[in-house]
Parts: sequence; structure tokens; C-alpha cells
Amino acid sequence: MLTFVGRAKALKKAVLKMYGLASSLIDMRKHQGEHPRIGAVDVCPFVPLGETAMSECVELAGEVGCEVGERYGLPVFLYEQAAREPQRKRLENIRRGGYEGLSEKLKVWRPDFGPGELNPGLGATVIGARKILIAYNVNLRSQDLAIAKKIARTVRESGGGLKNVKAIGIWMKSLGQVQVSLNLTDYQATPVHRVVELIRREAARYGVAVANTELIGLAPADAFLAASEYYLQLEKLNRNRLLEFLIKKEEMEP
Repeated sequence: MLTFVGRAKALKKAVLKMYGLASSLIDMRKHQGEHPRIGAVDVCPFVPLGETAMSECVELAGEVGCEVGERYGLPVFLYEQAAREPQRKRLENIRRGGYEGLSEKLKVWRPDFGPGELNPGLGATVIGARKILIAYNVNLRSQDLAIAKKIARTVRESGGGLKNVKAIGIWMKSLGQVQVSLNLTDYQATPVHRVVELIRREAARYGVAVANTELIGLAPADAFLAASEYYLQLEKLNRNRLLEFLIKKEEMEP
């Protein structure tokens, strides 16, 4: 996972270079993996930070999507806030069937940009605009995939679980154990620790323990400050109580 932070013009330039590099190095016909994906550059979301408006990210997603489709001959689907069709708002709907099922999907789903047929080496790509999310995995001390899938179904919103949570159970060959892979789409409404504790309780029902957890990419500090406050039972923990944050704040103030 790569994360770029910057203004629109610089981000556009960097992202287009990323697609170019991927096109020269990656061949999906030789790719194997556990997580859902449809292309060499599977998904590219633009996320508003600070005072940036979501509408700016939607506009940027459209500009980049158009250029990626034309320059690299890639089918491009727009998702989340940039989606132009309701069924494409959710990433999992676009990914369903994976790279292997993409040729059949393209017979029914016309891309928003680019050609209407599979690019064999690169697959397709999804570009959009969304709020910040946390990609987070919980690894279980088990090789039973059925248990991971049951837990994921219990935890995720679509299964009647926690709101703002997407989850799947997968087998991680490299780890020799199963994993509950999560996307937390609103960490303020549904905090990380609440999700982890539910998974821990569900796993215990099957006689399974949590081995460890993984943060994928970057995440807001506030999400893990909240987890620290919960687990350490600290009251009113905030950035001003942490030395590095306070020093940085004072350095930035005139």
C-alpha cells in the first residue's frame, strides 16, 4: 500500500507515475494473492484532509480516471463519492469475482473510462473519493477458514454486526493461519478497540485466540489514542497530554 499526501496537482502527477510504473513491472497473469483485487493498481482513493472538500476529491478522481483510461488502456471504475452509478458506490461490488472474473464482468459493466475489455496484464482499476478509513487485520491462532469467515460475517455491518465495518475471513498461506481482514469506514463512530474486542469474544466461542493484529497503511493518531484510553483505562487522554504532539503544536504556532 502506498500513501501520498499533497495538493491536487502534485497528487495527480504522482499517481499517474505510479500507474506507469505498475504497468511496466506487474503482470496480473502471474499474480497470486489472498486479498480481493481486480488489477495491478487495484484501488486508488482520494481522501480529503484538513480543509479540503470532498467535491475536490471527486473532481480529481474523475480527471485521473479519464487520463489513466486513455494513457494506459485500463478499464476504470469510479467508486464511493465519485461513483456515477449506485451499484458501483461500494468497492466490494466492483471487486466481486476478482481479476479472474473480470472478463465476464466487463460484458455487463461498462467502465466509466478506458476500454470495455480486460487489459490482460494490468486487469482494471478502481478510482474514487471517500472519507479516511482504517485498513486493519486480525490474525487468529487457527487454520480453520470457516471460523474466520463466521467471525467476519458476525462483525461486518452487512451481516448485522457493527456499523461502518467491512470484514472478510481469509487464509493467509504466508502466516499459516487465518485472518479477519477489516476496513473500518468511520473509526470515530465505530472505534478500533470495539471491533477488536468483538472479534476476540467471537473467536473465544470457537476456542481460538487472537495471535496479533496488523495496521495496513496509515491511520489517524486519534484512532489509536482512543484505543490506548480504552485499554489503559486512562481518562481524557488527548494529544496535548503527549509530549511529541505538544512540542509540534508549539513549534507550529506563531
